[in-house]
Amino acid sequence: MLLQLKEVFLNDGHRLRFDYSLPMQDFELNGDYPFKSPVKVSCTAVNRAGLVELSVNAVFDYTTRCDRCFDELVEHMDFTFTHGLAVSLIDDENDDYIETPDYTLELDDVVISDIILYLPSKMLCKEDCRGICFKCGKNLNHGDCDCDKTPVDSRLEILKQLID
Repeated sequence: MLLQLKEVFLNDGHRLRFDYSLPMQDFELNGDYPFKSPVKVSCTAVNRAGLVELSVNAVFDYTTRCDRCFDELVEHMDFTFTHGLAVSLIDDENDDYIETPDYTLELDDVVISDIILYLPSKMLCKEDCRGICFKCGKNLNHGDCDCDKTPVDSRLEILKQLID
């Protein structure tokens, strides 16, 4: 969505507010399509004493797999991001502001970048997820398996192979 901000930049105290849906069902992340429905985006741009602040709220359901047991889980997420906007920047290394040289901003790119940056790096189905058995692959949250769990010193593993 292309956001026209000229009126906001030129009028002190001016506020622009709108809501829209961002379709992200075709967005691939780590070989999966975790967004099963559009992201609901609420946006407000406010000019406060010549500084324009963009506040974005993104609400969505994120479908992924547990990093320990691989069960599917759906997390409801609600993120709020705030960015300063500027018509021009003095140097390219200023990450505090987003440059909008022609008073326009491609909001979809900003929202997608913010969502990806704020997603948790590790997703668990529950805090005490037991994961899977390292031998047979059974999900230990559904019960114990019959595998021998006696620890073997890795230095002696080669001798065990000779016995088998």
